[in-house]
Amino acid sequence: MKIIGITGKSGSGKSTLAEKLAKELKTQSVNVDKIGHQATNDARITRKLCHIFGEEILGKDKKIDRKKLGNIVFSDKEKMKTLTEITWGYMQEILDELLEKEPERIILEWALLPIDRKYWEQCDIKILLKADPFERKNRVMERDHISEEYFLKRESESLDYSQYEFDYIFENDYQLETMEAIIKKIKQE
Repeated sequence: MKIIGITGKSGSGKSTLAEKLAKELKTQSVNVDKIGHQATNDARITRKLCHIFGEEILGKDKKIDRKKLGNIVFSDKEKMKTLTEITWGYMQEILDELLEKEPERIILEWALLPIDRKYWEQCDIKILLKADPFERKNRVMERDHISEEYFLKRESESLDYSQYEFDYIFENDYQLETMEAIIKKIKQE
């Protein structure tokens, strides 16, 4: 099995790269961040989060409102750590199931790909996708319908990686030709 790990800050183009690469390689792409979002829909996890952060994190539908929760955890590293610890078990179960199916290849796309986790070590190819910070900010604010203040809170929790941790580091300028060149380079592996 070949695992390709793609990471980068929000708005850097990870999802676009993962989707296009998966299509080219005829393989599965997994957005690990979305698995984390699914975790907050699990009733047991919702109860734990409400117990710790209060019921004000719930929306009108009685489900976790990710923006409300984000306003709490993105301004406090300990609270962010607590959220991660609560959701990680769920995420790990899903990832283990996916990886046990042993496809020939799988792409893991993850904004917070943790270097200290076993999945990072399992990646055969590690890719960091970078992009202009101003352009990223504008794209994320439009895509997620968030304010600049919320973006900056969220950005403060993003990871800064050492370039030595990656097999490839690509600069995304959001041009189709650039994305095609990146995919061509990766396919040569």
